[in-house]
Amino acid sequence: MELAYYSDYAVRLVNSEEPGRGKDSLTSVEAVRDLFGGNQQAARRATEADLTRFRSVRARLRAVFEAADKGEETLAVDLLNSLLLEFPVSPQISGHDFRDEDGRPLWHMHLADHPSNATAGYTAIAAMGLAFHLTEYGVDRLGLCEAAPCRNAYLDTSTNRSRRYCSDRCATRANVAAYRARKRRLEAERPDRPDRSASTGLAAASAQRTSASGER
Repeated sequence: MELAYYSDYAVRLVNSEEPGRGKDSLTSVEAVRDLFGGNQQAARRATEADLTRFRSVRARLRAVFEAADKGEETLAVDLLNSLLLEFPVSPQISGHDFRDEDGRPLWHMHLADHPSNATAGYTAIAAMGLAFHLTEYGVDRLGLCEAAPCRNAYLDTSTNRSRRYCSDRCATRANVAAYRARKRRLEAERPDRPDRSASTGLAAASAQRTSASGER
């Protein structure tokens, strides 16, 4: 299992809520289980009690992304370290489910959790995955979408650290909005643009003349 897979646990949980849009998809046990993806054995442990616990962890993980997005590197690390201490895992070498063409195990790192509940297991994996991503690529690779009001979390894996949006849809929407704003600004600055105040004054004077003519 690749470490990028583990870090995606954090992104999925954070993005289950969109505060700017007033949306929250984490409203049922089934929604909690869906966050586990293909790890259905762990998902089956989820109960109603995990709903509140997952929301609490979600807020803490979002705080990590918010600190990173603001350039508060030490705060982001401290917040993540607190999760790692509270929800530990045991790294193990594993070869299950992966074989080469000769049938030999393809050894890889596996994060074995020993949870007391579904939230503890999920958080342990999410925090460790995020920690691997942060130390490998840097705190500035943890971002929040700039296409307001989205603010979804994302992991920047671009070669030139240029990612600013959580999805192509948000990138397109932001680019269209920026284009329209530039167009309005350029139109307002055009030297040959009619003076609205002058036009309004002429219209008022004309109306007065018409009114006076009618009274005679």
